[in-house]
Amino acid sequence: MKKHDYVLETEDAKKIYNPDLQTPTVALGGVDIKIKRGEFVAIMGPSGSGKTTLLDLIGCLLKPTEGKVIVDGVLINTLNDRQLTRIRGEKLGFVFQQYNLIPSSTATENVELPIRIMGKSKRVARERARELLKLMGLNHRLKHKPSELSGGEQQRVAIARALANDPQIILGDEPTGNLDTKSGRGVLNLLKDLNKKKGYTIVVVTHDPRIKDFADRIIHIRDGLIVKGRK
Repeated sequence: MKKHDYVLETEDAKKIYNPDLQTPTVALGGVDIKIKRGEFVAIMGPSGSGKTTLLDLIGCLLKPTEGKVIVDGVLINTLNDRQLTRIRGEKLGFVFQQYNLIPSSTATENVELPIRIMGKSKRVARERARELLKLMGLNHRLKHKPSELSGGEQQRVAIARALANDPQIILGDEPTGNLDTKSGRGVLNLLKDLNKKKGYTIVVVTHDPRIKDFADRIIHIRDGLIVKGRK
């Protein structure tokens, strides 16, 4: 397999806080993962296991203390903040448990924002936002603010925002954590459709046991290390 067939990679990635102290905090103790382009992968583990730290590394929100993190063929270790911001804007889309929508903005305006940040015109941003919200089944909610939307609808707006700059890689941190059973399954079905029909690479950190019905592969992590021998 060619190197660039792996869209996300870590090689002996470690994240250590306060490394100069006598008892440093080891969030990740040396992790190797390879995620193929177009995969749907779930990262699971108990609270404090390091799964969110791993997601933050491959999401270019943190740099490893040791080891390598490679995003779409680019080694992020030596990049400066501006370069990391560019990679996040162009290659990665983020979906969070808390939705992180701007309360005073409409659904359309929330989706427009990352497009405008990347320098596109208001007209282009508006057209793209409406296109994505229609894809999310929210064509009737374009002018609604987050407080006027259900939890499931807010998460669909958040997914549309994640897709705004067509990043191809979607990272989710407990995307169903605040949703009821029906809405949660709806979000997982939507992510699966984006994966299978549109070709997006999906990586989700979750406690949701239903993920086994959607993910191609589950990476189990405990105490900052990958748990071997589990599918």
